[in-house]
Amino acid sequence: MKSMLNRELPVHVFLIASTLVSVVVTVAIVFVLLQESAVFFRHVSVWDYLFGTKWTPLFKPQHFGFLPLLCGTLLIAFGSAIVAIPLGVLTAMYLSEYASEKAQSILKPLLEILSGIPTVVYGYFALSFVTPLLKLVFPSTQVFNAASGAIVVGVMVLPMVASLSDDAMRSVPQSLRNAGYALGATKAEVSSSVVFPAALSGILASFVLALSRAIGETMAVTLAAGATPNLTLNPLESIQTMTAYIVQLSLGDTPHGTLEYQTLFVIGVTLFFITLFMNILSEFILQKFRQKYD
Repeated sequence: MKSMLNRELPVHVFLIASTLVSVVVTVAIVFVLLQESAVFFRHVSVWDYLFGTKWTPLFKPQHFGFLPLLCGTLLIAFGSAIVAIPLGVLTAMYLSEYASEKAQSILKPLLEILSGIPTVVYGYFALSFVTPLLKLVFPSTQVFNAASGAIVVGVMVLPMVASLSDDAMRSVPQSLRNAGYALGATKAEVSSSVVFPAALSGILASFVLALSRAIGETMAVTLAAGATPNLTLNPLESIQTMTAYIVQLSLGDTPHGTLEYQTLFVIGVTLFFITLFMNILSEFILQKFRQKYD
């Protein structure tokens, strides 16, 4: 027994070290972000940053109001949710309740291909295809606009919503479906009134994770939505998201150590806490609405 424990000790050490790597990297990232952000807030008050309505750190006079970037980010996130959530849930319901095994074997891999397309391709697709279509319907649409960015990001996160919702629906016991059929319910009624409520925790969690993914999207939004920090609710106008600003500032033209350079870390730490909150919310929803079956 003792010799066996001695042989397994290196394996235990290796596994523990592998686990600690992710923890150490996360702590290091947060430490760097907070350290650099503290330098920024020595010159700009937290109030001006959180509630300012102008964001022009690269121009004179400088303004460091975060609200235009937050507004642009939320436009993309909730616009993409309007696209991804209904289509994702309906797709998951079809795959889980209606599709044959052959249809599932074809459709699921095709759906996953959407996740493998590079985001820069989505950005050019938005510029060359989605925006011209929007211009036909809404002539006032700008070349760079939030609507086209939201549409392509919605397509990007669609596989996440569909896949996670499909898994949640498949986890519902067949006995619940049979009980619904025994009461005379149709397949549509069983799907919408039995399976969907029973899988609600997993479906809601997929919504939150998809929103978190949309908030963190970079290249597609940068190419499609533009780089204008605009405090607006009009999706046909050019906007700038937090991630798009990070791309703009990371091109190498901003001198190291300047106040403009520090905004890179401030936006980074803000984005970190927003996505952290979204992940915590997702876990809370799972725990709150989780159904347990014997």
